[in-house]
Amino acid sequence: MSENTTRNAAVIGAGPAGLMAAEVLAEAGLDVTIYERMASPARKLLMAGRGGLNLTHAENFDDFCSRYGEAQARLRPMLEAFGPEQLRHWCAGLGQEVFVGTSGRVFPRAMKASPLLRAWLRRLDSLGTQFRLRHEFRGFAGDAALFETPQGPLKIQADVFVLALGGASWPRLGSDGGWVAPLKVLGLESSLLRPANCGVFVMWSEFFAQKFQGQPLKNIALHAGEKSAKGEALVTRRGLEGGAVYALSGAIRDALAAGDEVVLHVDLRPDFSLEEITRRLSRPRGKTSLSNYLRKILGLSPVAMALLRESGALPDETASLAARIKAVPLKIAGVGGLERAISTAGGIMWEALDEKLMARSRPGLFVAGEMLDWEAPTGGYLLTACFATGRAAGLAAADWVAPNYPPA
Repeated sequence: MSENTTRNAAVIGAGPAGLMAAEVLAEAGLDVTIYERMASPARKLLMAGRGGLNLTHAENFDDFCSRYGEAQARLRPMLEAFGPEQLRHWCAGLGQEVFVGTSGRVFPRAMKASPLLRAWLRRLDSLGTQFRLRHEFRGFAGDAALFETPQGPLKIQADVFVLALGGASWPRLGSDGGWVAPLKVLGLESSLLRPANCGVFVMWSEFFAQKFQGQPLKNIALHAGEKSAKGEALVTRRGLEGGAVYALSGAIRDALAAGDEVVLHVDLRPDFSLEEITRRLSRPRGKTSLSNYLRKILGLSPVAMALLRESGALPDETASLAARIKAVPLKIAGVGGLERAISTAGGIMWEALDEKLMARSRPGLFVAGEMLDWEAPTGGYLLTACFATGRAAGLAAADWVAPNYPPA
């Protein structure tokens, strides 16, 4: 610990997890400096805000925790301390009213990130928090953190460090996973960083790719093995993106990595049973073209009709056509890369950290946010866990520099 009576903390990374850690550290009376490689903080949060900034979800708490899969046991105590309800109150404290949408997703009234971020930065400024931008973390040398800055290399010492460097998705926004190698030297092993909430690749015909890229498939259900999701998908030049696709992308990614063939089945009318579709298809068609016939009796859009034909010639037999409509088979050729994935799977293994998110191999170093080994679907789960782990790491870091913190 430094000889100054005021303790100091270095938070590395200015995304939601880092800013939350900085807030609680500053409230605990520490001098806090945030180091960020980009020219401004929270670039990825601002990007997320372009789609409305889905902060969290209002579903039952047990269901909420289940969205984190294998990591839920480790994350649950942090979410109990600062979960969906606490996050909504925190937003209100910043003067940012939120509302619950019809799907249960929670958004700020402003429907964007910039007002919330400005209010948050004002709070941090009032707490005396300092920012050092364009400081790229390169690792540690002894007790000092190493940075590359526009003025050259820099060494920083602090009483406590919190790392919140993000995952590796959307690297142009500041998080590229470059921390994996330097932290491995410290004994902080990471599982492989992989794309999560990403698009999938489908080998479209040239006609379909050219004519229908950019068009949505609305009110559909997707099935991949035992996993399913209902919602929308967007046709891209190389495949499919969108909420329903993202919900299955982790399972698809892992199956492909295991060498399995993955066929995604698209239910074009999930609100109709197979029997109902068969009954409707039994109505006389007369001289109406098949496309118009299906549009009238089932409400199929042109892109849905074209998707039906992507899997081969349409069957003449009514039952077979109904079955195709309920399960259009699409062979998946791959998943999108980290450069466009919404989030990252993998990260620093939980075994390398104690229950307070401190590195077992380096006392006084705490880790938060997407650097940790967890993943979750879109719907507010990603941001909530970043806030929760950032707060947990900040509180634990403040406790660690206090005289009554138990020895490592």
